Amino acid sequence: MSEHMTTNQRAALIELLLQLGDDDFIYAFRGAEWLGLAPHIEEDVASASISQNSMGHAVMFYELAEELGLPEANELAHARPAAERRNSILLERVNGEGSYMGTPTYDWAYAVVRNLMYTIAKKVKMESLRTSSYEPLNDVAIKVLMELHYHLMHWKAWFIELFNATDEARLKMESAVGAVMADFGDMLEYGEKEEEIVAAKLIHSSKTVKERFLMELEAILSKVNQDMSLFTYSLKQNGRNGEHTADLNQALATLAEVYQVDPAANW
Repeated sequence: MSEHMTTNQRAALIELLLQLGDDDFIYAFRGAEWLGLAPHIEEDVASASISQNSMGHAVMFYELAEELGLPEANELAHARPAAERRNSILLERVNGEGSYMGTPTYDWAYAVVRNLMYTIAKKVKMESLRTSSYEPLNDVAIKVLMELHYHLMHWKAWFIELFNATDEARLKMESAVGAVMADFGDMLEYGEKEEEIVAAKLIHSSKTVKERFLMELEAILSKVNQDMSLFTYSLKQNGRNGEHTADLNQALATLAEVYQVDPAANW
């Protein structure tokens, strides 16, 4: 199927695949850092399962890129420097103060808001991929959406419960929303290759995806008596163009520790 693509179309497809794979890869890592630290044991199991699913999704996108001539999926996941990553800035941010192997004081409200915002964004993108001109992307989107349905249910439940709990909980959630939206600017963008990505009919435009995202979000906010005023955002730094923070360097160093022992090994 890819043999009928032009050079520009192929480059646009690779760019989109790396964005999708990199998002899930770093999201899964940050989620995994909650293992043993979640509010209760049931949540430990649930959030770990979501992280595992998300890493599996990243692998599917990396494998599609591999089929187009890029290095194999493990190398795409572990061997590329931060400047070559295409994930959203929001997803690379640390979970809070401290480190997982040290004395972490992570912020559960931040995790809930970030996870919900990403899951909604991912849902509208996967739904858009159902009409992609590249059939393998359509096939992967079908598989992802089956699991994403439950991910969204999970984070919506937490979001609504915490927003509707005590005054203190609501204030913490509102603070978390501010922190999340400060980094949300590139989440629904495609970066410098948007024109080529949309022209190839791989996915709907960022404008369309944003409109669908807002519709999904508004339906949830109606359940917590909250309007959209807290959820405004602007583009300050664009991870789709390889612009990242020191948080990503830290994450990639941790993720690649075992891989770098022997990159040639079959992990």
